[in-house]
Amino acid sequence: MTCQTYSLLILSVIMIYFGHFGNSLNLPQLQGDIDQLKADFNSSHSDVADGGPIFTDKLINWTERNEKRIILSQIVSMYLEMLEKTDRKKAHARHIFEELYTLKASLPDGLQKVKDLMDLSKIQMSDLRIQRKAVNELFSVLQKLVETSTSLKRKRSQFQRRCKC
Repeated sequence: MTCQTYSLLILSVIMIYFGHFGNSLNLPQLQGDIDQLKADFNSSHSDVADGGPIFTDKLINWTERNEKRIILSQIVSMYLEMLEKTDRKKAHARHIFEELYTLKASLPDGLQKVKDLMDLSKIQMSDLRIQRKAVNELFSVLQKLVETSTSLKRKRSQFQRRCKC
């Protein structure tokens, strides 16, 4: 797969996961619009292949549907941010923007979850005060973990009882 097809791949994945594939989305027209956008951005330039893909390699580690919705929501936001700065007088750019905007409206806001993860990565665990606070919260964190684990086991057990596999 070439770097030029990544944008279509990402957009297709986004559309499929959010249920717009085959409904109101005209994928062949969108492909044409994306091809025109590629020309606008001169995406056939040799530096496009440098460093590999930006988004598709991030999707590999996100396996659950709800997890993928979070990261795809962020990717859609990034595309919208990029397209806000383009000339939307051009029909193809406006069409892509509108499709992504519609998708974004149907998504849960994953931004807060992303911010939470980023905040966690910035915590200085070498700081003694932080360590004290963390130790005070340890039991509560473990309780949440056990609750989540027990809930998953219960769901699995209920499924096995119902399933005549």
